[in-house]
Amino acid sequence: MSDSLNTAIDILSKLVSFDSVSGKPTHDIVGYIDQYLSELGVNVHLSYDDDGERANVFASIGPEIDGGVVLSGHTDVVPVTGQNWSSDPFTLTLKNDRFYGRGSVDMKGFLACVMASVPTFQAAKLDQPIHLAFSYDEETGGFGMPVLLDSISKLHVKPKIVIVGEPTNMKLITGHKGGFEMRTEVVGHAVHSCNPGLGVNAISVASRLIEKIEEIGRRFAANPQTQSAFDPPFCTFNVGTIEGGSASNATAGWCNFDWEFRSMPGQDGNIVVEEMKAFANNVLLPDMKIINANADIRIIARATVPALDDTNAAEAATLVSHLTGLNSRDVVSFGTDAGYFSDAGMSTVVFGPGDIGRAHKADEYIEVDELRQGLAFLKKLSQHLSV
Repeated sequence: MSDSLNTAIDILSKLVSFDSVSGKPTHDIVGYIDQYLSELGVNVHLSYDDDGERANVFASIGPEIDGGVVLSGHTDVVPVTGQNWSSDPFTLTLKNDRFYGRGSVDMKGFLACVMASVPTFQAAKLDQPIHLAFSYDEETGGFGMPVLLDSISKLHVKPKIVIVGEPTNMKLITGHKGGFEMRTEVVGHAVHSCNPGLGVNAISVASRLIEKIEEIGRRFAANPQTQSAFDPPFCTFNVGTIEGGSASNATAGWCNFDWEFRSMPGQDGNIVVEEMKAFANNVLLPDMKIINANADIRIIARATVPALDDTNAAEAATLVSHLTGLNSRDVVSFGTDAGYFSDAGMSTVVFGPGDIGRAHKADEYIEVDELRQGLAFLKKLSQHLSV
């Protein structure tokens, strides 16, 4: 193995060891990244959430001028709860040229490649800067991105191109769907189940709201954008978690459920939110409040992840095509931080090692050869940006 590959593997092992599930403090993983870069002489900028518990990382190598390329990734991972792993998910494990571990492919593998490439970037005579942008809480709605972009706007550099290194099998992605991360909270009225009509069963109300979500989903599915490259070519919906009630012999006094929908580029997802609120307020709530005035339904948009379309992708796509020889461009249905960068005026694409199909599940892995591919691309990038 090459020195850079060995370094990337060492870094990946350390990154995987951090239980950086979304929403948890990032002091450990960000502290490690900060120390690693600082020891290489790289000036690191950290930007924090309101509580100071989670931080983004931004760093630059090369001349302090406008332009250059941002290499973007996220430090958070999805939970392993309820998953049947064959090895410790927070210990990088090598089997048959595959490195297993939570976040190995989504997307600590890319972060490891970028960090291992910093000495290569430093050795090159860069005439354009290479920026590192690592965000927090991408998996739950890109909560770190507004903070990161605000931090970047206060620096003396304005990046021009962004490559978001999500796992795309090294295919060039110029578009993805948007995402609305939603939470619905139903306040009912608990009574003994011997006479449930005296109460408001929050679970029953939630079931009607979920059926409304499914109805809207069927409506979108019945009207696909037939010329679209997306699969599926319509807005999709999913209810992911539900909880509520206290006992089988009492009407549920509360019920909460989390759901999401992924809108097509150009679609206004707020229309869906307003339809759900109208159904809650005009159809469900009046009968609930007749029984108990404190009954309530709260429909909350926890995060709105912007879609990525190809209107601002040309310059970034041309760069990746030049370095790789790729002529085809594609779209994906999963969301990334790319839409945030694109909406901020930076030419943005998604391009990285590994397969997204392995993410978010037990025995997630990245192949050794995929790490090699990521490192080789980053070396080409540094050569291209050099004098």
